[in-house]
Amino acid sequence: MKISTKGRYGLTIMIALGKEYGEGPVPLRKIAADYELSEAYLEQLVAPLRNSGLVKSVRGAYGGYMLTRSPKEISAGDVIRVLEGPIQPVEGIDDEAQPQRELWVRIRDAVKNVLDTTTIDDLANHQDGENENYMFYI
Repeated sequence: MKISTKGRYGLTIMIALGKEYGEGPVPLRKIAADYELSEAYLEQLVAPLRNSGLVKSVRGAYGGYMLTRSPKEISAGDVIRVLEGPIQPVEGIDDEAQPQRELWVRIRDAVKNVLDTTTIDDLANHQDGENENYMFYI
């Protein structure tokens, strides 16, 4: 499974909003400037995040986007599923021979576990050098 820029930059949006959670709406132009990303591309990505109920928009001069729930309640898996679709390493797992199917299922479950147990709060508050919390075994 390959995560595209949709998933990566969507997580960037969510992390930026998680860092500002409780402080009001954050304009996409600020996120784009802070992370040196295209504001137009971020606008395309925030629409499905809004439609899924992960973020809400606030109009006006001081408008922008906000998380709809605490960053502790939103997982990386929630974001990836909205932007990338189902988490699966290969298409047609059910058509594979038993040993291969078991391998793909174990890989899928390991990736799901990492994504579903990593919250936006974890990512927003991660400090460089604190990677003992991010030791994953597959």
